[in-house]
Amino acid sequence: MRGVLRSWCGLRRSEEGSVVIESAFVIPLLVLMALGGFEASRIVSRHNELQTAVAEAAAIVLANLPEEQSEYDQIELIIETSTGLPANKVLLTKKYRCNADASLVADVTSCATGAVISEIVQINLWDTYTPVWTSFGFGQDVEYKIFRRVQIS
Repeated sequence: MRGVLRSWCGLRRSEEGSVVIESAFVIPLLVLMALGGFEASRIVSRHNELQTAVAEAAAIVLANLPEEQSEYDQIELIIETSTGLPANKVLLTKKYRCNADASLVADVTSCATGAVISEIVQINLWDTYTPVWTSFGFGQDVEYKIFRRVQIS
């Protein structure tokens, strides 16, 4: 009986298994934190990449003022190539500002006669990023909607 009691007391004092138990609790949390940090950095990186592409497009528009639709299409192609976006995710549109109005119009004929008309190119980008954690039922897709206006006249 003393032998059994002595071995039971020895097991109670043994701490060899505590490392395994602590690791079982801590390792999944560390993996989740690392995965979350990695995904968050990819989300921010993609947003920065799209912002840079819009800035590049604005510089191209200012360097070579587009007149015809083929020139707009060429700038869209440059953005698509730069970002890896499909054609339906990039759009350049011509807008007009009548006098100092806050709103823009799509048709120059809607401005009053004698109004000061400013020509503006609006650059729109859309993208979607699906983080890994959505496959585990957490969160949702990240939607990017980036636009910039460049006044050309």
